[in-house]
Amino acid sequence: MVPITTVSNRDELEQTLQQHVEVLGMEVVMDRGWIATLADAHGHQLSIMMKDSTAPGNPDTSLFVDDVHQGYARAFAVGLDIVHPLTREDWGVTRFFYCDAAGTVINVGMHS
Repeated sequence: MVPITTVSNRDELEQTLQQHVEVLGMEVVMDRGWIATLADAHGHQLSIMMKDSTAPGNPDTSLFVDDVHQGYARAFAVGLDIVHPLTREDWGVTRFFYCDAAGTVINVGMHS
């Protein structure tokens, strides 16, 4: 699972990234301008996001799975609130968002 921190603008995103690099020893492994992900050698990750570029809102956390299509089918079958449909994004990720009973928005994805 990857926690997601939301920031207001690009300057704040860059400052936040730099702080986490310095304090946690992580490195930036992805930067799409509106979202950046940090990681370390042990597989720990943290994403910093402004506004999701294709979804109606920002997720609270992100989880990558082996089969996102199966996850989507299960979420739909049990009647979860799908807040972003299953979508193949132009950056090589297929994902959907659902809202759980606590109101947490989960981004479920896989690399396409």
